[in-house]
Amino acid sequence: MRIAIVNDLAIAVGAIQRVLQTVPDYQVIWTARDGAQAVAKCARDTPDLILMDLQMPVMDGVEATRRIMKASPCAILIVTANAKQSVAKVYEAMEHGARDVVDTPVLSQTDSGKMADELLAKIARIGKLLKHSPSNLKEKTLAPFSQSERYRGSSYTVPLVAIGSSTGGPKALAAILSQLPPNFGAAIAIVQHVDVQFSAGFVDWLNQQTRLPVRIAVAGDRLEKGTVVVAGTNDHLYLKPDLTLDYTADPIDYCYRPSVDVFFKSLAQHWTRRGTAVLLTGMGRDGAEGLGALRHRGWHTIAQNKESCVVYGMPRAAVELNAAVEILSLDAIATTLLQKNHSF
Repeated sequence: MRIAIVNDLAIAVGAIQRVLQTVPDYQVIWTARDGAQAVAKCARDTPDLILMDLQMPVMDGVEATRRIMKASPCAILIVTANAKQSVAKVYEAMEHGARDVVDTPVLSQTDSGKMADELLAKIARIGKLLKHSPSNLKEKTLAPFSQSERYRGSSYTVPLVAIGSSTGGPKALAAILSQLPPNFGAAIAIVQHVDVQFSAGFVDWLNQQTRLPVRIAVAGDRLEKGTVVVAGTNDHLYLKPDLTLDYTADPIDYCYRPSVDVFFKSLAQHWTRRGTAVLLTGMGRDGAEGLGALRHRGWHTIAQNKESCVVYGMPRAAVELNAAVEILSLDAIATTLLQKNHSF
């Protein structure tokens, strides 16, 4: 993997380089001291992955991410000191297309090994996405709704909108949810690729973008009309046969966490009422197969169009699989949700 490092501190660049040297396949092709240098170097030689700091002179990591994703798009991992203390900037960077975030490893600390392992794990996960590897989820033949039949027609099967998103997802989600009224006539469940340490902050931020209440989904939850629940751990959110939500670590080696495919396929397996499923911007193919399973069950399935995506990966995969009934812009997706789930 061809990797670039953007950081104004020589000691941080040195620490990251020492960590990367432990993996023979990783090659540092250039470094930059600020965002402006990174934008220029990326235009000349676009790497597979940029390890981007946030706080830098001349141009910070947020603006650099925005410009790079517009002019020379590639995978960007935010690597910054005390990531939890920079939540606002982390989400700004993710709005513009940053894939994930991790603390800068400090090799002199007692937990330096753990910090290095976390950085390498994040890079390896992105590396799997870059290879566009086919899903390793085992295909399952959709069983009839036998275990859930007793819930058919009950109050548990409220109208449902399921949304999956990844790179650029926060901004896309805000664009859609901001157009929905507080008395929206359906439950909304979201799986956004975000690390567990930022899921609470993500939900807080999303609450500021919409008039609907937003909270993290917890085990045992039932989907409620007019409420938005968001997957909130590094395990996969899924729907159980009794129509309650839960989390599972399996598939343990799946590179997408939490996985849109796992959630969508569980809905196809157990949610007896037809709903609307939306697959938004993101790198890789997560959600495409699940969207197809929902379409097979008669759901109205939507893929975000290329023009409005930060990364046209997951929606493109869905289109290639003929999993989407419609391919729409963000505004058109919001309009469709309003038309299909009238407020009352």
